[in-house]
Amino acid sequence: MKTTALISALLVLPAAGCTVGPDYRPPITHAPAQWSDHHAGSITRRNDRLGEWWKLFHDAELDSLIQRALVANLDLRMAESRVRQARSQQGFAEADFWPTVNASGAYTRQKQSQNQPILGSLPNSSNIPFENDVYKAGFDASWEIDLFGGKRRALEAATAELAAMEYGRRGVLVTLLSEVARYYALTRGAQRQWAILQDQIEAQEETVKITRSRVDHGSAAELELQRALALLASVQSQAPIIETSIQSSIHRLGVLLAQSPDALNTELSATAAIPAPPPQVPVGLPSDLLLRRPDVLRAERLLAAETARIGQVKAELFPKFSLTGSAGLISISASDFFLPSSRTWSIGPTVQWRIFDAGRVLASINAQTEAQDQALLNYQKIILTSFEEVETALITYAKEQEHYQRLEQEVNANQRAVELASQRYAKGWTGYLDLLDAQRTLYISQDEWVRSKRAVTLNLVALYKALGGGWETKKP
Repeated sequence: MKTTALISALLVLPAAGCTVGPDYRPPITHAPAQWSDHHAGSITRRNDRLGEWWKLFHDAELDSLIQRALVANLDLRMAESRVRQARSQQGFAEADFWPTVNASGAYTRQKQSQNQPILGSLPNSSNIPFENDVYKAGFDASWEIDLFGGKRRALEAATAELAAMEYGRRGVLVTLLSEVARYYALTRGAQRQWAILQDQIEAQEETVKITRSRVDHGSAAELELQRALALLASVQSQAPIIETSIQSSIHRLGVLLAQSPDALNTELSATAAIPAPPPQVPVGLPSDLLLRRPDVLRAERLLAAETARIGQVKAELFPKFSLTGSAGLISISASDFFLPSSRTWSIGPTVQWRIFDAGRVLASINAQTEAQDQALLNYQKIILTSFEEVETALITYAKEQEHYQRLEQEVNANQRAVELASQRYAKGWTGYLDLLDAQRTLYISQDEWVRSKRAVTLNLVALYKALGGGWETKKP
């Protein structure tokens, strides 16, 4: 009866026990009421379309590349594997709540000493079988009672780490989406630069042809022809640079889709327009950012895990109570091995307590407390960085739009200037330097205009990434 009562008391202990260590409470964070007011009028506070932001560009090729990347990208697949690994580790923590049961069996041929203190002193010790067979089989079990919550804190930490891994996977997904869109925009931008370059080469070749004809007829000096040839060579020298840019972007897209670098050469060889930004860009409110950005959510879960580990370490200060037992069969004869007389069993509680360990547990508690402080500081830093990235992306996108509009006006004016200069030069009404200057200015402004148009799209992609858009996307 006493044994039964003691065992029953041990089984009730976890329900009545305490959980040592601090209980986690999410830190209070104050977000700005709204973003700064100096952004473009196309910015809207809605955030309902951030989940599939790339579809706002209305580019079928971009949609196709992203869908394939979601299936094949190696970084994303590794992140998913890390989530599965963390889920298994959480299973380890859950398993610690259950008893362990082991089964064993053995056969031994043994000989005991005839000179043992007790057996050797018996009168008829010579009749005792000192050499015999021993048959054993049985089970033993052990169950540690989580009286002070060390196991509960371990499970709490493992659960938080699993969530952190999931948010890490979302972060990889957000980065992947932005990288595919970024290199696709770089590819289309470089192709557009190539098209403008070809137009400039054709125009300059025509100018060389006209100038050579004027030199042959004595109406122009040889110096004008050499200047025309020099400008033609200068324009042509840009071709290898642009071709390299096109190929490197296509190669990067191929790797992002887990293919060989040249796998997309044929698919993306045809020139297409740079993806145009939508009339309105949804960004939501600053408070939405704390619920969207995977890195912010991941840092918060890591802080929760480090807080739980303090309790896990503190539990080592207290005694550990376990319920152990065993049951089996032991016999020196196989014929009576299964008889009731061969049965053996034991059951009872045990207690272990680290009474002296030279302060190792206290040092571990101090170290884990510092780890919690570091996690808190990291969480605060990531929040500030996220606000900074969004504000910077907003102003960069808005100002680049203004830059692009001014360059568009400049290109139109320079295009008209070249037309007039060409007409006047062909009729001999003006010198070659005027035409040369007009052509050079037009090419420079066109190249800057294309770069700015591409920059608008790239800045918008960076804004969507800073907002944490796209992690809701499911695999096709």
